[in-house]
Amino acid sequence: MAKIDLRNKVVLVAGGAKNLGGLISREVAKHGSDVVVHYNSDSTKQAAEETLKAVQDLGRKAILIQSDLTKVENVTALFKEAKDKLGRVDVAVNTVGMVLKKPFSETTEEEFDTMSAVNSKSAYFFIQEAGKSLEDNGKIITLATSLLGAYTGFYSTYAGGKAPIEHYTRAASKEFGERGISVNSVAPGPMDTPFFYGQESPEAVAYHKSASALGGLTKIEDIVPIITFLATEGWWITGQTILANGGYTTK
Repeated sequence: MAKIDLRNKVVLVAGGAKNLGGLISREVAKHGSDVVVHYNSDSTKQAAEETLKAVQDLGRKAILIQSDLTKVENVTALFKEAKDKLGRVDVAVNTVGMVLKKPFSETTEEEFDTMSAVNSKSAYFFIQEAGKSLEDNGKIITLATSLLGAYTGFYSTYAGGKAPIEHYTRAASKEFGERGISVNSVAPGPMDTPFFYGQESPEAVAYHKSASALGGLTKIEDIVPIITFLATEGWWITGQTILANGGYTTK
């Protein structure tokens, strides 16, 4: 039986300093896990330190690791440092992503390359390294986007960059399953975080709020229980992309 709880486990959260990643880091600590809090930019350092302290205040161990996960050597080093300092990694959650809302005809090659690296390449090699590094019966969870089920313009490099995660998830789940490792992705709807508002006009925000069947934007508090479920009682779910968006869109 591959089911695990989170007591005395190690959870690595890429992009784990703030917003959804920060809440995941805190929540798994409440469940009894030690936490690897990864962050990318210097501007996130203060939030990362606050998350570190929050985990430690819950009586769990935590470490901070800053790196750019679009470079494969940094992904490898992330998992190595986690295992060197905390002894193991049981659950790997990747919340890393970057949004660009721009007309297809105006997207530059540089923007395309950046979006592909952040949203697709880093996800691929994170899953790859997690498959090598996790303990048997581990869990790999990648954050995608519910735009994978939408028919819309302007998000070609964001939704397009996230789209391969579905197949990476399926393929990895087949290959890692013999070790009891489940691999899933969670695709939230537009989330009520600064990550969302920076790209949207007031009119677009109003539309997104009105588009979900249950009303309003997705909250990070709506997504975290799905992550913890997949890491525990939901262990039998694997190879899936779960659209969690209050009825914003479906496939």
